[in-house]
Amino acid sequence: MPNHTKILSHLDWLEAESIHIMREVAGQCSNPALLFSGGKDSIVMLRLAEKAFRPGRFPFPLLHVDTGHNYREVIDFRDFRAHQLGERLIVRNVEDSMKRGSVVLKTPTESRNKHQSVTLLEAIEEFGFDCCIGGARRDEEKARAKERIFSFRDSFGQWDPKNQRPELWNLFNARVHKGENIRAFPISNWTELDIWQYIEREALELPSIYFAHKRPVIRKNGLLQPVTDVTPAKPGDVIEEMLVRFRTVGDITCTAPVESDADTVHKIIEETATTTITERGATRMDDQTSEASMEQRKKEGYF
Repeated sequence: MPNHTKILSHLDWLEAESIHIMREVAGQCSNPALLFSGGKDSIVMLRLAEKAFRPGRFPFPLLHVDTGHNYREVIDFRDFRAHQLGERLIVRNVEDSMKRGSVVLKTPTESRNKHQSVTLLEAIEEFGFDCCIGGARRDEEKARAKERIFSFRDSFGQWDPKNQRPELWNLFNARVHKGENIRAFPISNWTELDIWQYIEREALELPSIYFAHKRPVIRKNGLLQPVTDVTPAKPGDVIEEMLVRFRTVGDITCTAPVESDADTVHKIIEETATTTITERGATRMDDQTSEASMEQRKKEGYF
């Protein structure tokens, strides 16, 4: 008899694991939310949620913490995609936390990126979320590699890497007391290359800044700082018009593009497969100092 067993690709295995994790969140948590920024990883998360729960509605709203200094292309895509799916999008702003006094900048030009944790914790308290589903991957950064898939946060919203639950045989425990919460990371085991291969396979739409385009930049500390209203050139800066793209997107003050002529997903896959620099190492200005270390920020409640 012919064997009709389908041979699963590595993307099929990753997809199946992620869908299982999302369904575990839906089954164990009473009031979860999916963090959606409009970036490539959260776009993949939306597709996984579609496959996990369609034709029904998602069993959670979408949540974004906006610094007020995000790239317009990404914010517009965030709103477009949420509307296209017909899902509820909750946006909470760091600027509102600043008005309340719960976020205080050291200087007017200080990056708001690390202060997102305060606004996130305020949103968790406001809506009573017991789980936030995020798109972090273990290959991104050392602190994220320490994360469990179901990452426990105490009643202060803080993360203790030494006080996490075992996940033997991929058994997940989302039980929490009132005020505590879980951060769930369904794509923990994916790599940047996996993300782009999945985007290609699923023909997912993306914000235009992920593809090569001309942009004025300044070379600083080995990175390319974009010239924008938020990050203007200073006296003595040399502005160059370069062909660049973004590997990751976030707050303008800390997200740098990379020089690239990759203007299609296939070209990005080829470029990603040969790069020797990590995604955050090549593009995140806030990861260049010990003060802004990811582990410390995660302990304070960061995504």
